[in-house]
Amino acid sequence: MASRIEVHHAQILKGVLDMCVLASIGKEPDYGYALVQKLNADGLAVPNEGSIYLVLKRLESRGRIEGHLTPSESGPARKVYEITEIGRDVLAAWTADWNAVRNGVDTVLARS
Repeated sequence: MASRIEVHHAQILKGVLDMCVLASIGKEPDYGYALVQKLNADGLAVPNEGSIYLVLKRLESRGRIEGHLTPSESGPARKVYEITEIGRDVLAAWTADWNAVRNGVDTVLARS
């Protein structure tokens, strides 16, 4: 059974995962499993690979990223995703929103 801390972490992550995936792809085109590894290495603790594929599908269906099959050196072709111009615009807006929210939260927490 998940602890309250784990559940809270998952809720926060769910709210920012689209933005983090889009930002990661904006830096460098990538495929699903590699994104999970990078986000985990960055400290986000993505609970499972499946959640990334739902995010990728949602971002692609909204025109924020595009996926292309690319040959792999170790197995079948992989679907590599890259950010679109729409995605760059959305990421800029999300980043501004995130900064405003983060600044507000930091202010509140600094008073406690």
